[in-house]
Parts: sequence; structure tokens; C-alpha cells
Amino acid sequence: MKKIVKDFHVIAESEAWIVVDKPPYLEVHPSKPGRGFTLWDGVRELLAYEIANGGQASIINRLDRETSGLTLIAKSAASARALGLEMMARRVEKEYLALVWGWPERREFAVDAPLLRQGTREPSRIHLRQTVHAEGAEARTRFHVERCFTGATTAGDRFALVRAFPETGRTHQIRVHLAHAGHPVVGDKIYGPDERCYLEFIETGWTPRLAARLLLGRHALHSTGLRLPALGLAWESPLAADIAVWAKENLLAAPESAAL
Repeated sequence: MKKIVKDFHVIAESEAWIVVDKPPYLEVHPSKPGRGFTLWDGVRELLAYEIANGGQASIINRLDRETSGLTLIAKSAASARALGLEMMARRVEKEYLALVWGWPERREFAVDAPLLRQGTREPSRIHLRQTVHAEGAEARTRFHVERCFTGATTAGDRFALVRAFPETGRTHQIRVHLAHAGHPVVGDKIYGPDERCYLEFIETGWTPRLAARLLLGRHALHSTGLRLPALGLAWESPLAADIAVWAKENLLAAPESAAL
């Protein structure tokens, strides 16, 4: 059974690590003074006894603020080193679910496109925005289309639930690769219909105007699986409730013959 700790759930725990299910909108690390409660704060509260006795809380796979799902935290320096080496060697298998715009042409496809921060090569109003560029770092993601949908009230709108398997770990990799493939993540303020949605959100907050364009208040991306085969470890998390509920209320499953 999941153990609820403030804003997150504990999925599994050992003497060396703890795995939690991070909700959307919860920042992983403090980014600025006074930004409020973070996952790191919560984990440190939860592990207060271990930390007081020489332990630590080291987050191994860092998720964006709006991305939900599985997060692995090491509880000691030795565990942090061991898990960090697994991550650096690309022996941690990560799996995500994303709700995207449109129907991909193939059930299985991959995007092999190098990424870099856009501002290093051209003007960018969004500091963290990544872009596909020949001079960027290697980045590859495999995708599998789980199911296709149409809008419940607008028959012309098409959506798909896609499973993503990132083989590298670049900033915003899955979101950029899906947008590059022509299927941006629903609710993505930066890589969705227009990056001005992000700038508008920073200035005004969430508004009906943004809701009409983005549909969801956050990008519909969820970390659903983590596996460390060499260590015999694996964890799963079902699709986040807010995405699942929105899809149930707003989408209709497309006939198999109509997609792919």
C-alpha cells in the first residue's frame, strides 16, 4: 500500500533507497529562497532519523516541476554513488506515459535528434528551452503508441497516449522529441502550440484563455516505470489521476481501424 507523506506517496523503501510517486506541481529541489515546500524538503523530513545518524537524501532521477511519477532517492553516500553510476552508465531503464496531440503514423517509432539549449545558438525568450540541433548532445527516445482518441466534443481533435523510453537523459528530452515528431504533449506551455503560452502564464497565471489553448494546466507527462536490471530492482506507477480523469471526461477511444 502506498504511504502518503504530505504531497507525495512512498512506493517502496529499503535501507539504501526510497522510491516516491511525485505529484505534478511539486518542485524536486529548492530553486529560489522562499519558493515553498519541495520534494527534497519532504524526503528530508521523512528521513530525519537516518540523516541525523549520518544518512542523506540524494535524488537520483530529477523530474520537472510539472512532471509526475516515480522518483528514486538514495539514503546514503554509498547508495548515491552506486545508483549514480548506474544512471551514468545508462543502465537505469526509464518509462513515461504522455498524452499527445495527433495520431502518430506508426505504433512504434523513435526520435534520434541531438539537443541543446536554444539560447546558446539563437535568441530565446525562455532560458531553459531546448531545441534539436546538429551540434547538440546525443539524444534518443523510443515510443510506443498505447491508444488513440478523438475529442468528445470536437470530432476533429485527435490525441494519443504514448509510452516513452528515453535512452539518454537530456533536459526536456521527451517533450522536445515528441514536439519534433509533430505530436507535442498536451498542456505543454513551452513546446506545445506556442511558446508564448509559457510567457503569458508567467505573467498572468492560469487563465481561461490558456485553458482553451493548452487544455490541461500542466504538461501530461508521467514517470510510470523505473528499472535497474543489474540490481534486480523495478517499480511502477499508474498514470497520474489528473491526466486519467481529464482523458476520461474529454476523450473518446478511436476505433482501431481509424488509427495507425
